[in-house]
Amino acid sequence: MTAALIDASPKRKGSTSSILLGKLRKLCPPEIRTEEAALHTSDVPAGVKETLQSAGVWVIACPLYVDSVPSHLLSCLMELEPLGPEHPGRTVYAIVNCGFYEGEQAALALKILENWCAKAGFVWGGGLGMGGGGAIPTLAATEKGPMVPICRALAGLGERIARGEGGENQYCTVAFPRFLYRLAGQMGWRQGIRQNGGRAKDLGRQPEGEA
Repeated sequence: MTAALIDASPKRKGSTSSILLGKLRKLCPPEIRTEEAALHTSDVPAGVKETLQSAGVWVIACPLYVDSVPSHLLSCLMELEPLGPEHPGRTVYAIVNCGFYEGEQAALALKILENWCAKAGFVWGGGLGMGGGGAIPTLAATEKGPMVPICRALAGLGERIARGEGGENQYCTVAFPRFLYRLAGQMGWRQGIRQNGGRAKDLGRQPEGEA
């Protein structure tokens, strides 16, 4: 079985989506052959389309953008729709990560991908909604501690792919207290705005004329 692992983050390097796909590759059963594919822009490269045509399983990984998937990925999905009738048994899985602590925030984005599968003629295999995405890059070097729920969910997805099974969407987050996750995020915003020449108090600014 060949599974195409599709990095659909607009970020070309070091994205949480690519990290999660890398861990999935390591945790997949040995009978699954994986191929890498990248959709970073609104067009599907010819080489990527060839890779996808030869794979019986697709795993799309992307970040959550305002309760949806990134706009460039929507364009790519429309371009890939004609491949559905060509291979009616092809199964699509998805991993949607979000900066929110709760993985359930990705539910609508996963539903969008499920509806696209129904329209295009693909089989929807289910997806993972991953919370705490802002912490995953800093924890990526380990599969222990806070990363245990994430890696456990990815290993379960690999088993489902190997068995050719679908299933309900599943949601998880890093094993890290919510208040500490929020605190770390706030510290990161303050550090980032200072590095870009701003001030911490500017984070609360609003456009003129708005209360």
